Amino acid sequence: MRAVVQRVSHASVTVEGEVVGEITRPGLMALVGVTHTDTEDEARKIARKLWTLRVLEDEKSCSDVQAPLLVVSQFTLYGDARKGRRPTWQAAAPGPVAEPLVDAVVKELRDQGAEVATGVFGAQMSVGLTNEGPFTVIVEV
Repeated sequence: MRAVVQRVSHASVTVEGEVVGEITRPGLMALVGVTHTDTEDEARKIARKLWTLRVLEDEKSCSDVQAPLLVVSQFTLYGDARKGRRPTWQAAAPGPVAEPLVDAVVKELRDQGAEVATGVFGAQMSVGLTNEGPFTVIVEV
């Protein structure tokens, strides 16, 4: 499981002109990708990592300051463009595998006490954010 994590001052996801998920104060935006071999154990691990990652101001984590997270599924994180000009998505897990694991990440974050907004799995989403720093990191488990 892989996530691209950005420190943001605010972030939102829009589907068909409607905001479906939004955080309006400093926190983290996490684009989460799932591969074929991922399990609920990886979902729990990456959720704990996102919740405790010390990347906010003054090296604080979301858990330290109760900062919100916006979690958006993104199968393209497992795209491979090393050959040719067209990426392959073979390493990305199909929807029936990936969706429950992204849901498990969100559930684990909420069980830890996090405020979590989300996108809509499989939807055409428009993601808007203000990256603070800028700060972006890739997290893998």
